[in-house]
Amino acid sequence: MTEEDDLLSEERLERFRSRAPHYDAENRFFTEDFAELADAGYLKALVPTEFGGLGLSLQETARLQVRLAGAAPATALAVNMHLVWTGVAKTLRDRGDDSLEFLLREAGAGEVFAFGLSEAGNDLVLFGSTTQARPQADGSYSYTGAKIFTSLSPAWTRLGTMGLDTESDDAPKIVYGFIDRAAGGFEIREDWDTIGMRATQSSTTVLSGATAPADRIVRRLDPGPNPDPLVFAIFASFELLLASVYTGIGARALELAVAAAHRRKSLKNDGRSYANDPDIRWRIAEAAIDQDALLPQLDAITRDVDTLTDHGAQWFPKLVGMKIRATETARRVVDQAIRVSGGSTYFSGDELGRLYRDVLAGIFHPSDAESAHNTVANAWLGPMED
Repeated sequence: MTEEDDLLSEERLERFRSRAPHYDAENRFFTEDFAELADAGYLKALVPTEFGGLGLSLQETARLQVRLAGAAPATALAVNMHLVWTGVAKTLRDRGDDSLEFLLREAGAGEVFAFGLSEAGNDLVLFGSTTQARPQADGSYSYTGAKIFTSLSPAWTRLGTMGLDTESDDAPKIVYGFIDRAAGGFEIREDWDTIGMRATQSSTTVLSGATAPADRIVRRLDPGPNPDPLVFAIFASFELLLASVYTGIGARALELAVAAAHRRKSLKNDGRSYANDPDIRWRIAEAAIDQDALLPQLDAITRDVDTLTDHGAQWFPKLVGMKIRATETARRVVDQAIRVSGGSTYFSGDELGRLYRDVLAGIFHPSDAESAHNTVANAWLGPMED
C-alpha cells in the first residue's frame, strides 16, 4: 500500500465527499474530516520524521492535496494553510535555514498552524502591512490589526502573522511572528458567510495586542520586494499547494462531466447518450485538454523546490504562473462540466453546483491575476520606465 492509499484511502475520500454538502449547507467547520486527517497524521505530511512527521516531499504532498480537493475542496483548502506553514519551514530547512525549526517540532507534536497574513485593502500582500507591530522591551512584539481569510479559525493553535514596526530605530520593518491561541489578545469574528468554500471557516481575526514572544519572531524585513529566503518559501509553498487544490477541483469536475454525458439521454438522437453528441464531446475534450496540462506542471515545479533547483529571477514568475493557470483552468473546466451536465447542476444540492461556487475562491487568493502578470512582465521585460 502506498503512502497516498494509507492517508487518503478511497473509503476515507468517500466519507469526506459525503460530508462536504452538509458542511456547505450548514456553513460549519469540517470537524469530522479534520479529526480524521489529524488522526491519520496528514497534518504532519511535510514534517521530518525526526520531529514525528511523515517526511514527505512538497511534490508528494501536493499530489495528496489534489486527491483530497477532488473529494472535499473546502477541507483541502483549509488544511492547506497549515501545510503551507510546514512547507515554508521545510523549504527553509532544506536550504540550511533552521529559523522555523520550532514550527516543525510543534507541528510534529500536534499543534495546528493558521495563516494570518491577509489584510483587507492591502494589495502589497507580503511587501506591506496595515497591522501595527509594536516592539516590547523583552524582544517580543504585540500586533494590532485585522486579518482576513483566516482559515481553520475554530482549530488553529498557532497563528503566523505579520505587522509593520514603525517605532524601532531601524523602522520601518515588516515583522513576522507566531502567536499562541492560549495567550489571547485577539477576537475571531463569526463573519464567514460566503458563496462557497464555506467549511473552511476563514473568519476575520482581529488582533488587539496579541503577542508573539521574542523566540517566535522569525523575521524583520524592509517593506517592499525582498530577497529574503522566507519570502521565497512563503511564495513557493502557498502558490504551489494552492494550485494543487484547484487542480483537484478541475479533475473532479471533469469526472462528473464524463459521468453526466454517459448518463444523460437525448430524445433528439433516439435515446442515445449525450456521449454521442458532437457538441458535448467537444466540450469534454476541451476541458480534458486544459486539465491534462496541470498535473505535469505541478509535479515539475514542486520537484524543483524539493531538489533546490535554481531558477534565479524566473522563480517567482513560475510560482505565480502555476497558481493562475491552476485556478483559471479549474474555473473553465467546471464551467464546461456544468454545460455538459445540464440544469440539475443549478440546484444547491448538486456536487457540480457546489464546485461552481467553490472554484470562484481561486481568483481571490494571492497572487491575483493583475499582480501575477506584473511579476511575469517584470521578469521578462524589466521594470517599467519612470
